Amino acid sequence: MLAAIIASSDDAIISKDLNGIVRSWNQSAERMFGYTSAEMVGKSITVLFPPDRLDEEPKILEQLRRGQRVDHFETVRVCKDGRHLDISVTISPVKDSTGRVIGVSKVARDITSIKRVLREREELLEREKAARAEAERIGRMKDEFLSTLSHELRTPLNAILGWANILRSSVAPTPEDLQQGLETIERNARSQAQLIEELLDMSRIINGKLRLDVQPVDLQTVVADAIESVRPAAEAKGIRLTKVLDPRGGPITGDPNRLQQILWNLLSNAIKFTPRAGRVQVHLQRVNSHVEITVTDSGQGIATDFLPRLFTRFSQAETSEARRHGGLGIGLALVKSLVELHGGTVKASSPGPGQGATFIVSLPLTVLHTDQSETVLTPAPSSVGSIPCPDLRGFHVLVVDDESDARILIERMLTRCNAKVTTAASAAEALDAVKQHHPDMVLSDVGMPGEDGYEFLSKLRRLSDAEGGDTPAVALTAFARSEDRRRALMAGFQMHLPKPVEPAELLAVASNIFAARRRSKS
Repeated sequence: MLAAIIASSDDAIISKDLNGIVRSWNQSAERMFGYTSAEMVGKSITVLFPPDRLDEEPKILEQLRRGQRVDHFETVRVCKDGRHLDISVTISPVKDSTGRVIGVSKVARDITSIKRVLREREELLEREKAARAEAERIGRMKDEFLSTLSHELRTPLNAILGWANILRSSVAPTPEDLQQGLETIERNARSQAQLIEELLDMSRIINGKLRLDVQPVDLQTVVADAIESVRPAAEAKGIRLTKVLDPRGGPITGDPNRLQQILWNLLSNAIKFTPRAGRVQVHLQRVNSHVEITVTDSGQGIATDFLPRLFTRFSQAETSEARRHGGLGIGLALVKSLVELHGGTVKASSPGPGQGATFIVSLPLTVLHTDQSETVLTPAPSSVGSIPCPDLRGFHVLVVDDESDARILIERMLTRCNAKVTTAASAAEALDAVKQHHPDMVLSDVGMPGEDGYEFLSKLRRLSDAEGGDTPAVALTAFARSEDRRRALMAGFQMHLPKPVEPAELLAVASNIFAARRRSKS
C-alpha cells in the first residue's frame, strides 16, 4: 500500500542515509529531475545541488541527526538537463524501534511556476512603484518649472512696470531718468522675449520641427561675434574674457544663427556662474576630422552627482526659492539638441564645486543633418531710434487689434515714418474701415475675441477689389509657432510677424509692401 502511494504521488519522494546517499527514488522524482532511479540510487543527493548551495546539505543532515524535521524548506535544485527548479522540501528523520535516527525521508514539490508568478508580481509592483515615483518626480518638476517660469517672467516685468510708473508719474523726468528708464524697459523686455523664444525652440525640437539653414560657416567669425555679444555682461562683472582661435578650425557646414546661439548660451552660462574678477576662455581648434569649441570658466563648478543631468531640460542644480541664479534650465538642453542637429556632441566636466567648469562642443567638418526642423529667423535686436526710418508718406495702414496698447504702439512706429494709420478694435470695425478708407495694407492680430483674425481675413477676401478685398494683409500675432506661421500663410495672409515685433522688421515689411503697391499703380 505504501509503495503504491509513493509510486503514484505527484511529489518527488526520496530517501537517503545520514551521509546523503540516495536509497530510494520514485517515478515523480524521475519526472521532476530527469534522473532515473538507477542513475541516482547509491549516489550523493548533492548531484542535484547548484554549486552555490552545497553548504545546505551538511546543515540539513546535522539538524536531522538531532531528530528535528525540516518543513517547507524552499531552495533550488538542478535537473539532469541543466534546468534550475524552485522546490519546496519537507525532510523528516527516519528512526528505528529504539528512536535512533537511521535515515532521511524527503518530499520535494516543484514550485517553479508559483515562484515565477510571485517574481512577476514583485517585478510588476516594483514597476508600478517606480512609475508612481517617476510621476511624482515629474509632478514636482512641473511645479518647480511653473514656479521658476513665473519668477523669470515676473522679474523683468517688475522692472518694466516700475520704470513705466516712474516715468509716467514724473512731471518732467530728467534726461538721465528717461535714458535709464528706457534702457531698463528695453533690456527687460528683450529678456522676456529671449525666454519665450527659448521655450518655443525647445517645443520645436521636441516636436521635430526645427530646421537648420545649412550653409558654409566660418567658425572663427561665429565665435568672435558670440564673444562680442556677451562682452558687456563680462565687463560688468570684471570677468576676463579671452579667446584662442586655431586658423584651421573650419570652415564647417551648419546654421550660423544656431551655432551662434549655442556659443551665446554657453558663454552666458559661464559668465552667470563665474564670480567677479573671474575668467572665461573660448578655445577653437581642429582635432583630426572635427572641430572643437571649448568654453572654460573659473566659476562655481558643477557637483559630480549633477553632471549626468546637466543637459536634461528643466533640470537645475538649485531649485529652491533661494536660487542665486535665474533661468528655466533649458539653455543647456537647447545647446545639446542644436549641437546634435549639427551632427556633433557636447560634454561637460568639472573638478567639483568652486573649481570651474569646461564645456566641449565637437562638430564634424562635414555636416549631414539638415532636415530635422524648421527655421525661425530672428532679426537682430534694434529699435526705431537706431534704424533708418523709411519714408512711408502716402502709405495708409489699417491696424487691427483688440488690445489698445498694441494698436497705439504699432501706430506710433508707423507714424514716425510718416505713414497714415487707421486703427480698429474688432473684425467688424476693420471691415467698415477697409470699405471706407481703402488702406494700402492691413496689419491684423489673430487672437481676437468674437471674430478672430482668420474670420476677418475670410470676410475681407470676399469683398470686391473695389471695396478693398485685394488689400495686402499681414498677421501680427503672439501665436509664434511654425505651425501658426503656416496656418496664417495658408489662410491668405501675405506675411506672419510674431510678437513682440522688432521695429526694423515691421518697417521693412511695410516699406516692401508700399514699394510693391506703388509699382502696381504706376
